[in-house]
Amino acid sequence: MIQGSETAGRPGTDGEETGGDETLADAFQSVARMLRETSQETLAPWDVNPSQFRALRVLNHHGALRLSDLSVRLHIAPRSATEVVDALESRGLVERRPDPHDRRATLAELTPQGTGVLRAIRAARGTEAERVFDRLTPADRDHLARILRQLQS
Repeated sequence: MIQGSETAGRPGTDGEETGGDETLADAFQSVARMLRETSQETLAPWDVNPSQFRALRVLNHHGALRLSDLSVRLHIAPRSATEVVDALESRGLVERRPDPHDRRATLAELTPQGTGVLRAIRAARGTEAERVFDRLTPADRDHLARILRQLQS
């Protein structure tokens, strides 16, 4: 049995396991961990980690960005964004170029090779997601998507 939020705050229902029961948070964390592990396995053939994949997606969506803007969009420290771009640049997936509007700033942008790798990763991740969520009926997938969107807001 999974305990939901309706038990939150009541004595004896502080989210800890009771007997053989699994809390909603435990179940969610277990699925999230499984998805992270599967995602890392999917990214491995391209030698891309999840942070680098997120950077590729952001650059693909927004185009060339200053490293400071990239760090804001990724919710990471500017130094971390520099390290992510360094790693991607060393493999030819991203390149730096001067910002034409501010000669002190540098932009990062996807290379054609980076765009191709991103496409290949997205195709592999689509297959990965199908394997994970295929156990659900289409109605259950729609319901889960609606719930997750609600929790995100």
